[in-house]
Amino acid sequence: MSLDRDPVREAVRTRYAEAAVAVNRAPGQEGACCGPDVAEVGAGFGADVAPDAPSGDGERFGLHLYDADEVASLPPSATLASLGCGNPTAVAELREGEVVLDLGSGGGIDVLLSARRVGPTGFAYGLDMTDEMLELAERNAAEAGVDNVAFLAGEMEDVPLGDASVDVIISNCVINLSTDKPAVLAEMHRVLVPGGRIGVSDVIADDHLTPADRAERGPHVGCIAGALSESEYRRGLAAVGMTDVEVVRTHQVADGMHGAIIRARKPA
Repeated sequence: MSLDRDPVREAVRTRYAEAAVAVNRAPGQEGACCGPDVAEVGAGFGADVAPDAPSGDGERFGLHLYDADEVASLPPSATLASLGCGNPTAVAELREGEVVLDLGSGGGIDVLLSARRVGPTGFAYGLDMTDEMLELAERNAAEAGVDNVAFLAGEMEDVPLGDASVDVIISNCVINLSTDKPAVLAEMHRVLVPGGRIGVSDVIADDHLTPADRAERGPHVGCIAGALSESEYRRGLAAVGMTDVEVVRTHQVADGMHGAIIRARKPA
């Protein structure tokens, strides 16, 4: 089945489009993707909850993991459309002058924060397949006065950038949404410069959970059913040539499902 005809993929596209439209229509209303679905499976994560501990407060996966001062410096619509499970801009340890790519950039929160971290000599790309999110992100960048950014329309299975074109790849709870993860991992390796690295936040499953088990814990569009297990993530990254793979669980989002930080490097 082609990606364009994949019903799961189209459900994800529709869900993200609805989230962007909701933020555009009612600036005080939060977007909806990972967060509300966490509540549906009885899990959330509050700022006062210990790592890897479940919570029932229904809070979105990861917005609280951002520095409050950083978030306050962004347009409200950028944070309201933050639908991820972590803070990849901190995970990736960005440095001055680096070129960054954010897979599934949504309303642009991680792209804008990345652009500020890499400074005027660096650059941040955001990639998203949803026109509504791209429009929202462009507007947020203009409002924030951040100009060392570009938002690209496309799929993470076929990144519209050249080989060895970025230093760092980040992503915030998006890789789990792909229905062709080997293609995503291969594209990540392709566009990284030798010695480049990834620092992503994502949802992972305990190794013993089957795909059916994961689906019982939450839907694909809610960032649960499509999650890789930790071993699957490690094998997939190694298969495309990534090294120094590190997986660190940060918090529980459902029974046997965890928010996690995943790091790896393309050999120099």
